[in-house]
Amino acid sequence: MTVHRLAVFAAVLPIALVVTWDAPPLSPPGAGAEPERPLPAVERPTAAPHVVTREEWGADEESRTEPVTYTGPARAVFIHHTNHPDDYDCADAPEMLRAMQSHHVSGEGWDDLGYNFVVDKCGTVYEGRGGGVDRYVLGAHTTGFNYDTVGIAALGAFTDPTAVPPELVEAIAEVAAWKLRPGTDPGERVRLVSTNDDSMVPEGDPAELDVVSGHRDIVQTDCPGDALYATLPEIRETAAGLRVAGAR
Repeated sequence: MTVHRLAVFAAVLPIALVVTWDAPPLSPPGAGAEPERPLPAVERPTAAPHVVTREEWGADEESRTEPVTYTGPARAVFIHHTNHPDDYDCADAPEMLRAMQSHHVSGEGWDDLGYNFVVDKCGTVYEGRGGGVDRYVLGAHTTGFNYDTVGIAALGAFTDPTAVPPELVEAIAEVAAWKLRPGTDPGERVRLVSTNDDSMVPEGDPAELDVVSGHRDIVQTDCPGDALYATLPEIRETAAGLRVAGAR
């Protein structure tokens, strides 16, 4: 590991211990974990991007003690940031993911990493919460709106526009195009109903949101960072184009 990478990772480890990650409680009050059920047959308009599996990045599977909960096909995706320093080395991403998983489990009390997918600044897509990349796994990413949605987190803080590389934007759009349910236009809006009172929308109330939204659109937070948030129109347009091309 180079001196630069050592310095960056030294800065990352304290963050894993002190940052309140942008992933809220997994289930709404009173909701129990659903049992395993067969993967539903869902026709996808776009092919899956290459995803680095949990086994490949070294997820701690022994820390998971609860059954996986599944939701319906994704009606929306929420974009997050992890708030790591933007100058990390992409070769350190697996180690950063392991530290983040440890914090989500031991620090936040969740059963696993909160996000469904994580993307680094080099455009590499990582499997986040366990349960199968081809399935719709209930994540812990956008409180009140975890059901029938997918949480995609970008490694970084993204306060500087120069810190949002096109590879990252493209990779997020590819995941969104792949995971959204058939017939969904990434450039349109969707009506979702809040499952708790922990967001800006009271439990049981509806919210009209972009199909591709930022975490800040529903929770009082600066996530996913001003610079990344500004790319959401581009992500929507790119994801929509991928779905149109895939349907031909």
